[in-house]
Amino acid sequence: MLGFLLRLLPFWVREPLLIAVGSVLGVRIMYLAVHDHDRIAAGLGVVFLVFTAIRVHAVIRALRARRNPSPTASADGAAVDAAAQPQPQPGTGPRPGPNTPEKDHNAWGQAVAAVAVFGALAAALWVAPRMMPSDDNAPQPASCSGGAHEELPKAYKETPQPVAGEELCKALNRPDLAKLLGTPGEIATTASGTSNTAPLTDGKVAQPEAEVTFDTYTVNVSATYNELTTDQYVKLMKFGDEKDVKTLTVLGRPAVFSSDHTMKFEINLGSGGSGGPVEQGPLARTLSVALDRNDRGGYYEITVWSTSGALPDDSALLDVAERVLPTIPERPVR
Repeated sequence: MLGFLLRLLPFWVREPLLIAVGSVLGVRIMYLAVHDHDRIAAGLGVVFLVFTAIRVHAVIRALRARRNPSPTASADGAAVDAAAQPQPQPGTGPRPGPNTPEKDHNAWGQAVAAVAVFGALAAALWVAPRMMPSDDNAPQPASCSGGAHEELPKAYKETPQPVAGEELCKALNRPDLAKLLGTPGEIATTASGTSNTAPLTDGKVAQPEAEVTFDTYTVNVSATYNELTTDQYVKLMKFGDEKDVKTLTVLGRPAVFSSDHTMKFEINLGSGGSGGPVEQGPLARTLSVALDRNDRGGYYEITVWSTSGALPDDSALLDVAERVLPTIPERPVR
């Protein structure tokens, strides 16, 4: 049907229209082919461009025939014009009417009309991909979940009121977090925040935490609102299994690096089964930073680990701390 309609168009309308559409489609398909490394699309783009080149050659020959009439050129021009007109059906005979010469077509006017039609088609082709919903199946970064509607423990209502786990998660789940960890090509697979209390405190010490998981690393940020200073915390580390303890200052606050193994355990959900023994998990690196410059008690902890046991440089944890901690909302004393 489309081919039949195109054959009905005059030569000086049809050819510029085909050239315009073919060139735009050819260039567009070639661009997408190079962007997506698609050889099939590249071949299709070449077909469109070759087709357009052939049409351009035909138009140039027709223009030369009009400008430089000669017996040969006139024959060529007549053949072109004759091909552009619909042929009578066999057996119908010539149409009745006076034998008057046809008026010469205004080639430039028809060309302008063709360009106008092409402009509308090109605009539709260019805008359509932007207006249509994207069918991109690429995985999207995980958003924070959990803790948004949970009832906060009593410790969170004490003075000063601590930050909630959901707010910690929003501060940690930054678009540039993977880049800070040295893996810029990765996206977060899970992100969550919970408003817990510190163990062995009978629910009296608030300890919210957030966790973001990538293919390579898992990052956990927690805030403990107790009266333990960083100096006291370092002394406690010396009695534990923490390794590579190193004190420093972060954002003008006392801080300390430490390393310890995570815990690994399995839960058997089968009937009559029981969980396996707790095992030693991969090594984790932790940066603990005091809640304030005066170190009046409490601290943030940024912990990173991976299932493979690999760890990023300490500079990566410093970068995370310097970007994340200032964005955590502070709650004023009531």
